[in-house]
Amino acid sequence: MEEVIEIENRHYILAPLPRADEHPSVLKHEETFAVFNRSGDIRPVGLGEEGVYHEGTRFISRLTLRIDGRLPLLLSSSVPQVNVPLAVDMTNPDLAREGRVALPRDQLHLLRDSVLWDGTLYTRIRLRNYGTTPADVRLEIAFGADFFDIFEVRGEKRPRRGDFIAPCVGDDWADLGYIGVDDVARGTRLQFSPKPLELTGSRVTFPGAVPAGEEREYQITATFTAVECGQDRASPLGFDQALERYMQSLTRSSAGDCEVTSSNPQFNEWLGRSAADLHLMITHTPFGLYPYAGIPWFCTPFGRDGIITAFEYLWINPEVARGVLRFLADTQADREDPEHDAEPGKIVHEVRLGEMAGLSEVPFGRYYGTVDATPLFVMLAGAYYDRTGDLALIESIAPNIERAIEWIERYGDRDGDGFIEYSRRSRNGLQSQGWKDSADSVFHADGSLAEGPIALCEVQAYAYAAFLVAGRMARVTGRRERADELTRRAQRLRAQFERSFWMEDLSTYALALDGDKRPCRVVSSNPGHCLFGGIADAERAAAVARTLLHPSSFSGWGVRTLANFEVRYNPMSYHNGSVWPHDNAILAYGLGCYGMGKLATEILAGLFDASRVMELCRMPELFCGFARRAGQDPTRYPVACLPQAWAAGSVFLLLQGCLGFTIDANRKTIFFLRPALPESVEHIRITDLRVGEASIDLEIDRRENDVNVHVARRQGDIAVVVKK
Repeated sequence: MEEVIEIENRHYILAPLPRADEHPSVLKHEETFAVFNRSGDIRPVGLGEEGVYHEGTRFISRLTLRIDGRLPLLLSSSVPQVNVPLAVDMTNPDLAREGRVALPRDQLHLLRDSVLWDGTLYTRIRLRNYGTTPADVRLEIAFGADFFDIFEVRGEKRPRRGDFIAPCVGDDWADLGYIGVDDVARGTRLQFSPKPLELTGSRVTFPGAVPAGEEREYQITATFTAVECGQDRASPLGFDQALERYMQSLTRSSAGDCEVTSSNPQFNEWLGRSAADLHLMITHTPFGLYPYAGIPWFCTPFGRDGIITAFEYLWINPEVARGVLRFLADTQADREDPEHDAEPGKIVHEVRLGEMAGLSEVPFGRYYGTVDATPLFVMLAGAYYDRTGDLALIESIAPNIERAIEWIERYGDRDGDGFIEYSRRSRNGLQSQGWKDSADSVFHADGSLAEGPIALCEVQAYAYAAFLVAGRMARVTGRRERADELTRRAQRLRAQFERSFWMEDLSTYALALDGDKRPCRVVSSNPGHCLFGGIADAERAAAVARTLLHPSSFSGWGVRTLANFEVRYNPMSYHNGSVWPHDNAILAYGLGCYGMGKLATEILAGLFDASRVMELCRMPELFCGFARRAGQDPTRYPVACLPQAWAAGSVFLLLQGCLGFTIDANRKTIFFLRPALPESVEHIRITDLRVGEASIDLEIDRRENDVNVHVARRQGDIAVVVKK
């Protein structure tokens, strides 16, 4: 009998079993992503996340390779820094027939390469015989498709499911199909080359007769569409063609990146992997580039995640921010819809394409249950304008900026007290609507959960910054009276915030105010975002910095989401004591804005050390907040997304915070405020940094307690100002 697990938060990600593979391998292209084990197999074990997913549905749930019915021996599994192809080296185990070893182990080499392109998984298997005698084996691949919605994979139960279509099988192809409750036919077509020895609706067998010293090649393609079983389809590309097109697309999407390298090869690995992971997560939309949030659970557009990721990567390549702004402007809410927590002017929280979202079994088809994405949208618009001087885009989204400000003032301030609050309206939506959206993430010192409406400290900082940005944008577009009004609104909010949120005895700001305006007197990482938004008084900002870097909050690897003396502290929790790289990057950037780049280097150094022991130097969504112990690695979080966009982008914002580095395209100037570098990095080189029509190369050197910035190449009108 199946176990029924009751949980308070319906959308909680269940982890009833340990992950089947500690380091799963992933591929992604546009709306399709895949999660494999290290051998390149897909199996229904562990958390059950393995599979190939397309538009929110799992189109392959089983794909396992065997030699004569035996599991091949894994030699290595590697992913190049550009994340394609997934290459798995294997060999044969001892294969016995009639009571004797017919083929000794290590005679056959199997190279299994995989790449995703345009809704199709391409797999190539090369079988080479390194023995001195012929080998005659059978390669067997079992396959299957459960067509689960991603929320089913995460553990949610559905009232009913659609109907499977009986498999259709041809000479060299097999179709698997499903008609959903939404009446959409979803199909997986598998095609095989050369012609298989045997083929059924769940298994294919290839002959593996390989003379000594020779090689055989097999190709399997799996295409994910919504067509009828057995219908004629265009022939897929060959493996090499698909890989070439993927690489060409990657070159185009990264063409606007400047290059960052350092004197430390390990730091360069982190930089390279992070850039590659960001480009892996970036998806082309009709509005431009958009970084999807994370694999496997959040591989879809998220408003908050997209904005933060774009902000992290803004100085490297502003095209990401441009695509995010245009996408979010297009999906901005234009009416009240309580079931989806939508209100006019609000920026979307997430967009889903799966069956359950389409049927409103979950509210996330287009869901607006976030309190911070709307002011963050305005902040990103201002930062993008500063970075690029692109007035045309700002003018095109000026109505969206104005509607976002109207939402902040009308709907965001739910009780008219001047602060921005949230409270859930959708019965199935998120209970907590800040970035820490666990149900237990906002509470009082005694551990009791705060009752709403909730005014988070960081949201007030975002709103303050949004008012200032909107005021500047109004001034740029000739609306001076509106600009003055918004500037005064920001000043009032700042004064009110300092009166209501500051906790002198704890040297930090309150996490939040509850519905009765009682402060949540707990020490958390949230006040660090107040430096990012610029709302904090300078002296209090320094006090917040000291609190964040105290051992009760700083684990040695990074700043915890919650100090270790708080009642609800749990280093293994999602939001109450874990370490989030993007959170730390925002804190470091905020420190840099206040001229505390030297303190920001402590955060960068901790996360750099963590990256060195992460596989592929890939920064996860989060990891546990246990104190750093000599000779031990950071403790992994079991269901963290990997890769995850804003975790990948964290290194760039961390570095920017340490250097106190900003770009003002309108003034044609690059500024450094009290720049600093950690001891592990003596030199940074930034190549082909483009500002308007100009470009520049910079050399940044650490000399004892000082950092020098040198212009190595300059083309066009661009100045560099360093304030120490």
